Amino acid sequence: MIDNHILAPIFVQLFTAIVQLMFWRKTLTQRYLSVGGSLIGLMVAIRLFNRVYEGGILTLNAANWDAPFGIVFVADLLSVTLVLLTSIACFAVSIFSSIGLSRQRMLYGYFPIFHFLIMGLHGAFLTGDIFNLYVYFEVIIISSFVLMTLGGRKAQLEGAVKYMAMNILASMFFLTGIGILYGITGSLNMADLSIRIQEVQNKTLIGITSCFFIIGFGIKSAVFPLYYWLPSSYHTPPSAVAATFGGLLTKVGIYAMLRIFSLIFIPDDFTRTLLMVIAVLTILTGAFGALIKTNIRRLFSYLIVCHIGFMMGGIAMFSKVALMGAVFYLIHDIMVKTNMFLIAGLIRQLRGTMDMNKLGGLYGDYPKISLLIALVLFSLVGIPPLSGFWPKVFLFQEAFSQHQYFYIAALIIGSFVTLYVIAKMWSEVFWKNPPASREMENLFAPMLPYKKILMVLPIALMAFATLYIGLNAEAIIKVTDIISTQLMDPSAYIDAVLGNKTD
Repeated sequence: MIDNHILAPIFVQLFTAIVQLMFWRKTLTQRYLSVGGSLIGLMVAIRLFNRVYEGGILTLNAANWDAPFGIVFVADLLSVTLVLLTSIACFAVSIFSSIGLSRQRMLYGYFPIFHFLIMGLHGAFLTGDIFNLYVYFEVIIISSFVLMTLGGRKAQLEGAVKYMAMNILASMFFLTGIGILYGITGSLNMADLSIRIQEVQNKTLIGITSCFFIIGFGIKSAVFPLYYWLPSSYHTPPSAVAATFGGLLTKVGIYAMLRIFSLIFIPDDFTRTLLMVIAVLTILTGAFGALIKTNIRRLFSYLIVCHIGFMMGGIAMFSKVALMGAVFYLIHDIMVKTNMFLIAGLIRQLRGTMDMNKLGGLYGDYPKISLLIALVLFSLVGIPPLSGFWPKVFLFQEAFSQHQYFYIAALIIGSFVTLYVIAKMWSEVFWKNPPASREMENLFAPMLPYKKILMVLPIALMAFATLYIGLNAEAIIKVTDIISTQLMDPSAYIDAVLGNKTD
């Protein structure tokens, strides 16, 4: 079904960014525009999700060029689900940014660049053209690099150099893979590629080409051994920026893996084994890295790596149940990881540091806020019936069915390490007595009540979304069931894009 509303989430973010450029020095106006634009974007995303959920896949041919000759935008249930989750995270981060970011950083153009980044994310999820996917990846990289260097502190610049170097390398592999793919098929439309790739006789070349995409998307997803740039850079920018990065950027790589390896490169035994090895090592590396961290954001960064391995394992097993687990975990992880970095920012505002050795007493001073944070931490760990529990059921079920015992062991280790480090964080930050040294006295400056409310509000919003996912798991499972069915059998996607041209 053709529908022009597919581009609405992209245009809302684009227009919001452009209007903000007209008020470059008026940071208060930019704050209102950011929150208002994010709210409109969220409403548009909800409407688009409902249309796809009730009416099926929507498509739009740019400039009325029929597929596969023109650029096509496709809204299937996977893409609109991620657009909706991104819009929820965008709304929460924009509220947090309006009060949690210094005016100096706002004057560097934070808000316009932030909305350009969200525009790139929406575009990557909705495009049906693989080169257009690369273009939106570049929009994301450029915007995120500017946000990471915002303020120009030495630690930020050092982290940004590592971040940019690895992402340029990822783009090189991605673009090389696209070039080879176009050379052997003569098409860039992903639905068309799904058909033409089956006609290529040189299966070895197809396998080599798929490795370019595994490396490119693997770097963007921060999998082993290509992950080290993430914990070296995600702790350096402001918390609002880190929340966007931690919740959304690595998930674009996972989305691309799901899309490309269900449409174009159907995993064979070698690819599945390779992806499973990567998944197991990613879980273990992230888990063991988190064990020794005392900085809250560094700890969260390693947990991102660890839990990316959970999703990679689902992709590696490549069955309906496994993909249900991977997609459910993707939904859960976007909400929780975004919120975790917002929580880290709130703790820094309340105490002036994110070093657990210098923290303590938060529960005694802020019991209601602490209980709200505890809900998010329980979701992250996967305490039943919260959101982190349900996808593991599917992943364990399919792992036992396929006798993937190394992955099962890695899942258990990753889950217990997550529980341990979060329990340690809770003890250090919330329960132990605060430091009594005189040098820490300046860190306990009280926040203004309105500022505290506006910083807690987005955390509460994201916590509510996480709670909804966990307690309304039946509805989420229904969505993931449809998504995994479409991924395992992409014929509906192909027919929606190409129509009768598949003959």
